[in-house]
Amino acid sequence: MMTIIANAIGGRLVPSASTRIVPVFNPATGEETARLPLSTLEEIDAAVASAKAALPGWAATPPMKRARILFRFKALLDAHADDLAREISREHGKVHDDALGEVARGIDCVDFACGIPHLLKGEFSRNVGPAIDSHSDRQPLGVVAGITPFNFPAMVPMWMYPLAIACGNTFVLKPSERDPSAPMLAWKLFMEAGLPEGVFNIVHGDKEAVDAILDHPDIKAVSFVGSTPIAQYVYERGTRAGKRVQALGGAKNHMVVMPDADMDQAADALMGAGYGSAGERCMAVSVAVPVGEKTADALVAALRPRVEKLKIGPATDPEAEMGPLVTKAHRDKVVSYIDTGVAEGAELVVDGRGFSLQGYENGYYVGGTLFDRVTPDMTIYREEIFGPVLSVVRAPDYAEAVRMINAHEYGNGTAIFTRDGDAAREFADKIEVGMVGINVPIPVPVAYHSFGGWKRSLFGAHAIYGPEGVHFYTRLKTVTTRWPAGIKSGAEFTFPSLK
Repeated sequence: MMTIIANAIGGRLVPSASTRIVPVFNPATGEETARLPLSTLEEIDAAVASAKAALPGWAATPPMKRARILFRFKALLDAHADDLAREISREHGKVHDDALGEVARGIDCVDFACGIPHLLKGEFSRNVGPAIDSHSDRQPLGVVAGITPFNFPAMVPMWMYPLAIACGNTFVLKPSERDPSAPMLAWKLFMEAGLPEGVFNIVHGDKEAVDAILDHPDIKAVSFVGSTPIAQYVYERGTRAGKRVQALGGAKNHMVVMPDADMDQAADALMGAGYGSAGERCMAVSVAVPVGEKTADALVAALRPRVEKLKIGPATDPEAEMGPLVTKAHRDKVVSYIDTGVAEGAELVVDGRGFSLQGYENGYYVGGTLFDRVTPDMTIYREEIFGPVLSVVRAPDYAEAVRMINAHEYGNGTAIFTRDGDAAREFADKIEVGMVGINVPIPVPVAYHSFGGWKRSLFGAHAIYGPEGVHFYTRLKTVTTRWPAGIKSGAEFTFPSLK
């Protein structure tokens, strides 16, 4: 019997009454594994109403008590990490170890949220005026929502809801309709940890659900991760509706390889950063920028055999290094980018088109693809491909490599591989990108820092999770206090001061 995925509203699984139903596939086999009703507007309203009803009690819950529930949630996530990884692999396609890594990074964010009693501490100043004290407080916003992508179905939602809930908000999540089962399992574990009914709700849907969330008057803030065009749309529509919005968009991440870099280390780093998770990462390195022709020749020579030997297979194969792409449509889109690269004159060093795996002929596979002599005017350089395609763009010198990166519309992540400390420091200081790696190919900040790009990779004033996340999910209140014993008789017509 085909699984029908329900919503999670008010602490219960609630089957949807929607007649709009989409299939969920296993990308490794192309088989339909579940069906997902796309929520009605009434169901989205019910989820928001449930969150709104739960808000007063949850916001008044002491932060330490909230933290204890989060600690129990973290313990359950640890115990069920393999189960979550299997759900991710089954619907997204990434190999099991990669899925486990995703779960671990999500748990890190829960870990950070467990420190909420300390994170919400305000500031206090005594005697800011005659017998006048002042203190600050960070208070929850209310009902907040998250809209998350397919590429990290467990981790990216955990960038949002654990911290938002820890701050005293209630939450409505709309996960990707392509791989909804991992967030549903996480919801079940959170309820098992003792989270009150209505604090965390999940509704499934497409653009209709997104628009309903963005327009809903009872939702005070929206977090989004996805492509840049949709991030801009979410930001503009949400802010027009008076909401606080953080919308993380796309990327075209460059890795500069200096002449003094260890070529084997650089090539190994590019393999993991470019082809891990089949390139379906906003922090994937999709552009290698070797400085100088000799460096470029050495790098391509080191990369070619590695790409050709890339082990591709389903998550059930323990030796697989890369799995399929998430859908047939996305696979076809990535193949079309490779076609375009060839048509525009890039040198195709390794061609991943036509890859087929015996026994998995219906899976959504693309082999590792490597282009050389790509130029900044080419489509495969300008646009985010979101697949296992690495482009080598040769830079004559360091200055041109930096100019190229700074000129790109995206500013999510970048890296430099070098032994030169001066060059590394200069790069970190001058590059116009939000996250920088020095001999680290994927510089995703740990959970107690914050994640966010620059330029068209982030819309809004706040990066996500970490300290920036606390600020996003709370608002500042400052209280100035004076008691009767400190009040002089008579009216005061000036602001109290130290005079």
